Amino acid sequence: MRTHRWVERNLPAGDRIHRAEALRGGWTSQMWRLDIEGAGSPYSLVLRSFVKPFYVQHALGLLTREADILRLLADTDVPAARLHGVDASAEHCAHPSLLMSLLPGSIRLDDSDIDRKIALLARQLVAIHRLTVAESARPRTYQAWTGPDRVRIPEDTARPELWRRAVEVIRRDPPPYRPCFLHRDFHPGNVLYSGNGADLVITGVVDWVETSWGPADLDVAHCSTAVALLHGVPAGMRVAEQYLAAGGALGEDHLYWRVLDALAFAPDAEKVAVPWREVGRSDLTPAVLAGRLEDYLEALFDSIRYCSISSS
Repeated sequence: MRTHRWVERNLPAGDRIHRAEALRGGWTSQMWRLDIEGAGSPYSLVLRSFVKPFYVQHALGLLTREADILRLLADTDVPAARLHGVDASAEHCAHPSLLMSLLPGSIRLDDSDIDRKIALLARQLVAIHRLTVAESARPRTYQAWTGPDRVRIPEDTARPELWRRAVEVIRRDPPPYRPCFLHRDFHPGNVLYSGNGADLVITGVVDWVETSWGPADLDVAHCSTAVALLHGVPAGMRVAEQYLAAGGALGEDHLYWRVLDALAFAPDAEKVAVPWREVGRSDLTPAVLAGRLEDYLEALFDSIRYCSISSS
């Protein structure tokens, strides 16, 4: 009831919650669709609440950051939700919570229209990275989600040398980069679509709690890894190509960032697979994802080898 009362205090006078429906596909938080009725036309909002102990512990920073970013994005063309209220310290709600508008569209994690999806993802990333942000409003500097001594190598891998080589790539200092505005967790599970085929469009980008300031390569790398896990290695390898075709720019040493991101999913990407399976991708078993992750790492090294041969 505390949360219910807080939500209604953030609504226009006379508006009330008519119905609440749990949304699927989230991993870090509980998501609720709230249908609102009142004097005007009915509308819907989304309530995001952190309930897991780890995220409750860090909720003040995460939800405050997301609220700040949603305010910043309100004056841009990025299709992000509108902020309606935030209680990052659970002063008024049962759990740390953020209230925002419901964006149109839905998550599409199936293999249909995959080429168009990749092109749209790449174009959306370019638009995000091109945002001009005043120095005083810039988010925190990016944080790496793994390190050479934190990588969990699959115990039953048949390619241990591949993993050792990958770990060595990230053992050195990060290469220099030109910083820009990053979503930092940009992948198909955080993008909403409407339409099909040639009419397919992105209608929303969600989950801005990890927004950072850093190399464009890192956002591209994260999207590439996720697409490879969801749709196969060839599809994942096309993300960077489409990003460049859309006018984006990547550093010369992109291997570091792509390996850094891929290793954060080790050993079997089970962390992200749980919400993916909840929305229909039951085929993404730990064995399938572990195999795709290894194949993706190998493809990254093969691409560098091919480039070296082509330039010689």
